[in-house]
Amino acid sequence: MVAQFPRLSSVSRRRFLYAAAVWPLLRTAHAVPKSGRVVIAGAGWGGLRAAAALRQYAPGLEVTLVDRSAYFTSFSGSNRWLVGHADAPPPLQRNYAELAAARGYRFLQGEIRALERAAQLLHTSAGALPYDWLVVAPGIEEDWRAWGVDDAASVARLETEASGAMRSAADLPRLRARLQDFKGGDLVLAIPPAPYRCPPAPYERALLLAWWLKQRRLPGKVIVIDPNPLMPAYRRAFNDTWREQITYLDHARVRAIDLDKRTVSTDLDDIPFAAAFLSPPQKAPSWLAAAGLLASANDPWGAQDAASLRSGVDASVFIIGDAAGRVSSQFGHYPKTAHVAAAMGIMVAAQIAGAGAAPAWPDSVCHLLTGVAPDRGTRLEVAYRRRGDGFLMQEIRQQQEADPLAAAAAWAAAHYAEFL
Repeated sequence: MVAQFPRLSSVSRRRFLYAAAVWPLLRTAHAVPKSGRVVIAGAGWGGLRAAAALRQYAPGLEVTLVDRSAYFTSFSGSNRWLVGHADAPPPLQRNYAELAAARGYRFLQGEIRALERAAQLLHTSAGALPYDWLVVAPGIEEDWRAWGVDDAASVARLETEASGAMRSAADLPRLRARLQDFKGGDLVLAIPPAPYRCPPAPYERALLLAWWLKQRRLPGKVIVIDPNPLMPAYRRAFNDTWREQITYLDHARVRAIDLDKRTVSTDLDDIPFAAAFLSPPQKAPSWLAAAGLLASANDPWGAQDAASLRSGVDASVFIIGDAAGRVSSQFGHYPKTAHVAAAMGIMVAAQIAGAGAAPAWPDSVCHLLTGVAPDRGTRLEVAYRRRGDGFLMQEIRQQQEADPLAAAAAWAAAHYAEFL
């Protein structure tokens, strides 16, 4: 699955109008800070987009981007690459140090260990970083404890033998190697409970796996364990077109995993498998909880304002991307997509640089592959507006699309040009 802006190649109409409105403010001497330190914790789509935008909006700021990896690896198009659909290329990868040098910010490779908010210090395995503003963009952690797995050795084995590779795109080659070794039998695919990263991706993956099994004439089915309602765009594919290859278990939850017996236990049954792609519940990285940045002890996501994206407990901290938490009692979270993360990166950069400029809202358009052989697609568009009484509204539009692969490729090239 890959996201695309609706009609403009690099920014959405709403974000384009916002940028045009605030750019004069950002160019004034009083609006743009001439000095200061910005640390960006996490170098995914949101972190990279924030870093690039800050260099554009406020070149006088010292910007440091931190990530545990030396390379950015994109998830976009990876489901097709996993199964060799339409000669899909491998996931795009770029060296962070080279990106930083080209864009004019600093990159530090290191594991984030703790945040000391009172002292405005981010502690990493490569040293402590002082900041005036902190952009929290660390992505997700997977909560294997929710499935009764709490020791490091068992987690490591699951990540090696049965992970769905939703936490890090760098794990995708290992998942592809497992597929290439597959000789037949049932494939179990477990979807996390919402909210989770890239909501359409597991459904698209199940569809492509079904196509792959049929193409290779391998015995077996794709068994989808989903604690959520089925995404409407995939009802036809799962319930009709590919019903011989897909068994869909809706509102089903994983309760335990036995890799030795090759079974996944749900509320109702023990399901044997030949191979498994398991994605447990997701949450914000643990250091956010230790720093007091979560909404509550029972909410695993960051707490931030829906418009400014500032932490509710620290005005110098912004939370963006997949780690961001609930913004509405009606619809919950912003979609945890690359598109939304990049939009948030621009919003936060504009606020840091423009001190008082009104924020825009994030938006998202995803191009979903909802049919294979022949390829069919659906465009899923999400936008936000504030109602007159202050209530935040989410608008969702969906329509069929003739050539989702071409649209995705065009979008990716334009979007990457903004921060790679």
